[in-house]
Amino acid sequence: MREVDVMGVRVEMPSNQPIVLLREVSGDRYLPIWIGAVEATAIAFAQQGVVPPRPLTHDLMKDILSATENELTQVRITDVKDGVFYATLVFGSGVEVSARPSDSIALALRTGTTIFCADEVLDEAGLAVPAEQEDEVERFREFLDHVSPEDFEAH
Repeated sequence: MREVDVMGVRVEMPSNQPIVLLREVSGDRYLPIWIGAVEATAIAFAQQGVVPPRPLTHDLMKDILSATENELTQVRITDVKDGVFYATLVFGSGVEVSARPSDSIALALRTGTTIFCADEVLDEAGLAVPAEQEDEVERFREFLDHVSPEDFEAH
């Protein structure tokens, strides 16, 4: 397992499909995962510190964990099969729950939980970005600085 950071979300054109981009902390691989618009908004809200007037699903999940004194200790992206990614939520009690990576990432960002990705997933679906292509990554970061959660709403 390797620790990954959430770089952000964007809409991939021309498919108009949101993706979340993860980056290997101690390596040069990036992992794009196609996600739904609702989850893209939830991730963008968490990254931008947006607090909705009423809790969204992932905010509710965080509140339930806090109220029941459960701690989310890790999020693990464990597998990819036929382009579908799988994740596991790991709790302090030792309980593990299967989940979608997009929901897991949205919850991890709200709880400050570290995200890990299986080496096999990075080997299969990760993209190595050589130093000379870092300009493209920097342009993506600039895009993230100017995108708003409303950009992911269905039209």
